[in-house]
Amino acid sequence: MLRAALPLLGLPLAGAGATEEPTQEPGSPGEPPPGLALFRWQWHEVEAPYLVALWILVASLAKIVFHLSRKVTSLVPESCLLILLGLVLGGIVLAVAKKAEYQLEPGTFFLFLLPPIVLDSGYFMPSRLFFDNLGAILTYAVVGTLWNAFTTGAALWGLQQAGLVAPRVQAGLLDFLLFGSLISAVDPVAVLAVFEEVHVNETLFIIVFGESLLNDAVTVVLYKVCNSFVEMGSANVQATDYLKGVASLFVVSLGGAAVGLVFAFLLALTTRFTKRVRIIEPLLVFLLAYAAYLTAEMASLSAILAVTMCGLGCKKYVEANISHKSRTAVKYTMKTLASCAETIIFMLLGISAVDSSKWAWDSGLVLGTLFFILFFRALGVVLQTWVLNQFRLVPLDKIDQVVMSYGGLRGAVAFALVILLDRTKIPAKDYFVATTIVVVFFTVIVQGLTIKPLVKWLKVKRSEHHKPTLNQELHEHTFDHILAAVEDVVGHHGYHYWRDRWEQFDKKYLSQLLMRRSAYRIRDQIWDVYYRLNIRDAISFVDQGGHVLSSTGLTLPSMPSRNSVAETSVTNLLRESGSGACLDLQVIDTVRSGRDREDAVMHHLLCGGLYKPRYRPRIPPALAHHPEAPYCSYSQATHHVFLS
Repeated sequence: MLRAALPLLGLPLAGAGATEEPTQEPGSPGEPPPGLALFRWQWHEVEAPYLVALWILVASLAKIVFHLSRKVTSLVPESCLLILLGLVLGGIVLAVAKKAEYQLEPGTFFLFLLPPIVLDSGYFMPSRLFFDNLGAILTYAVVGTLWNAFTTGAALWGLQQAGLVAPRVQAGLLDFLLFGSLISAVDPVAVLAVFEEVHVNETLFIIVFGESLLNDAVTVVLYKVCNSFVEMGSANVQATDYLKGVASLFVVSLGGAAVGLVFAFLLALTTRFTKRVRIIEPLLVFLLAYAAYLTAEMASLSAILAVTMCGLGCKKYVEANISHKSRTAVKYTMKTLASCAETIIFMLLGISAVDSSKWAWDSGLVLGTLFFILFFRALGVVLQTWVLNQFRLVPLDKIDQVVMSYGGLRGAVAFALVILLDRTKIPAKDYFVATTIVVVFFTVIVQGLTIKPLVKWLKVKRSEHHKPTLNQELHEHTFDHILAAVEDVVGHHGYHYWRDRWEQFDKKYLSQLLMRRSAYRIRDQIWDVYYRLNIRDAISFVDQGGHVLSSTGLTLPSMPSRNSVAETSVTNLLRESGSGACLDLQVIDTVRSGRDREDAVMHHLLCGGLYKPRYRPRIPPALAHHPEAPYCSYSQATHHVFLS
């Protein structure tokens, strides 16, 4: 291709003289035209997409095979099985092609494989649980990552000075600090893959997983600062460079969060106007979230933090604006993309380890790194937890600290960062690559295999997968208001006070701006319960009756959509509902307050929609034919709604 393009650029071909005759093209008049080909092999035209589809197919089939035996998946995490499968496939490719292919490239990992996993985690993260433990998460993510990076790097440098690392590992203090910055960060992909199968309690999971997401900003800053210092040379580093490194920590973290919130605002605002084009709603969710990731990456900010904040910030408003079918499409598409990306990452990690030409072994460096990352993480968790327990209402006990220390898994992020190192600037890159591979395999396979028996042996509280009832949510909100009132009375503006202020601000400004009017005015919980009750009663009525001959025999209230209630007049809605209840339309038409109008709509809608009593008492024969016997009162309806 380059040889054919050289004459077009005005450059002579290599070795060609001035008198050389031009080469005759195949389609020149001197040759007969080629005949019609019945079959043509065009592998190079479809090689890239075909390989991508083939990898996804192999990964999907592997997951199916793994889950055929419940004994295997109950003992061995899926991530471990995928890494072992990658090792087998890498060995087969190496034996056939005589060279290692299909490596985990950093560009592919950071731009295509990592975003769907982080988006899925941020979008479906329990926001209340996350913000309730935000102080602990930030402490472990910022202070803990800095502690692990500097102590691990300094300890490895001391190990080299003591002669326990081979002299061929040519690395100075800055080199070891750079290696410590990339090997000390907890990996979100590995934590998500292992902890979802362990099913620890929600508080423990959100602290470890939140740390793995938010420590990305610290890791990025430490990695870039140490890498710049290595390229500059320790003798050329000035005091202002250290100050810039500290300032970059705030710029990268806060800038990434700001980018995510801006795109969350744009996404929520855009979905407010998609009522007539529902088909593009899932596309907008993925497109703007991915744009947030790429924008932060382009500006050298924390892309993981950007897409996490985008998912956290937009879910409430987007879920209220888009249709039920769009919500289902977003959920399952996001879960599918995250699962495929996670599967491919672990498989490529196993395949990449087969290529021995890219790494070199040193036992002292490998064993020292394994010991230091475990020891300093456990020590850091103990020290930080002791400080946090002085302020936490529910302290973290020793068993929680053991699980947090043991759950500091490393994964593909560390491997991709170590591959990006420049061998000309860091001569010990091959040794760092081998050590990173061993650390990733040890944490994912060994710790992943043993963490579930450890959790059972320590009797760690497990998670309870159930949706809270309306009664539980009612009491939860009541306690929130009581605690906020107590803080206001005593003059202490604490967490509950500011959360109550934020909820008021959100209700007064953000929800009205970012939500469609119908989604904001009608309360989702009451409406969903009303819908489920009518569907259940209709099914029960048909099942128990058994002799409904026509649609006229079954009289159900019409089910207007949640979005249409506030956009049509109340009078027309009640006239079209066909309810047998006696409604005073003048009372509704003369309501002045918006809150009173909403309550009146809900009052008459529930009273007319709940067409029969849920609780059937024994009616005396004398009252069996009373004209008002089939109907329920509003108090019965609301009593059933709030206690269901």
